[in-house]
Amino acid sequence: MLQKRIVVCLDVRDGKTTKGIKFQGNVDIGDPVERAAYYYQQGVDELVFYDITASSEKRGIMIDVVSRVARTIFIPFCVGGGISTLEDMKKVIGAGAEKVSLNSAAVRNPQIINQGARHFGNQCIVLGMDALADPSMPSGYRVVIDGGRKHTERDALAWALEAESRGAGEIVVNSIDADGTREGYELILTRLISESVGIPVVASGGAGQPEHLADVLTKGKADAALIASMVHFGDFTLAGIKAYLHDNGIPVRL
Repeated sequence: MLQKRIVVCLDVRDGKTTKGIKFQGNVDIGDPVERAAYYYQQGVDELVFYDITASSEKRGIMIDVVSRVARTIFIPFCVGGGISTLEDMKKVIGAGAEKVSLNSAAVRNPQIINQGARHFGNQCIVLGMDALADPSMPSGYRVVIDGGRKHTERDALAWALEAESRGAGEIVVNSIDADGTREGYELILTRLISESVGIPVVASGGAGQPEHLADVLTKGKADAALIASMVHFGDFTLAGIKAYLHDNGIPVRL
C-alpha cells in the first residue's frame, strides 16, 4: 500500500506566516523560513508555501522568501499565490521549488496548466482548488478564487477533471467551509474528487485532531492530508500525528 503523506501549509502574508479561519481573521505566527526548518526537522513529508494575498493584490510572489525556504529544507516544496504565467513558474522553480500551485490564475486562464505541464512535466503542476458547498452546482460544490473573495461559475468536480485533462499532476482540494475550523475535513467533497480523478488528491481545510487525518485518508480517499493550525499553535507534533496514523493501520513515513 502506498504511503500517505502529511503536508504542512505555510500561508504567508507580508513576509510572515499567518493563519485564519475561513480565510478571515488572520494572525501572524512567525517567520516562514524558521517555520519551514522546524517542520523539516520534525519529519514533515512536504511543505506548501502560499503567498495568500499575491493574487488579490495582483503582484508576483515573494521569490526571496521562496529561495530562503528552499535552501533550508530537502523535501518536496510546493509554492502558490500570484503565479499566473510561465515566467512566474520559471522563477519559482528556479528559486528551488519542486512544484507550483495554480489556483485563481488557472481558473481565469486554464491554458496555463497545459503550458506548465508541457514545460516542466505534470508532476510539477498542482491545481489548488478552493471550494464552497453550493447545492445549485451539479456536484454540490462551487469553485471560488482570490482567497475566497470571488465566486465563479465553475463546478468543483468538473474543474478537477478538466485540470487533470490539461496536465495537472496533483490537486489540493481546500474546503473553505472547513478551513481553519479544526472540526474535520470536508469528506464528501474530498472523496468525490479522489474517486473521480486518476492523480493524487491532497485534502485541505479543517484538520484539528489526528483522527481527522485518519478519516480523510481512509473515508475521504485522499492521498495526502494538509495541516496548518494543529501544528502551528503547538497542539500536536508531526511525530505524534504520524504515530497515531501508523497505530491505526495507515501507512506513513515514520
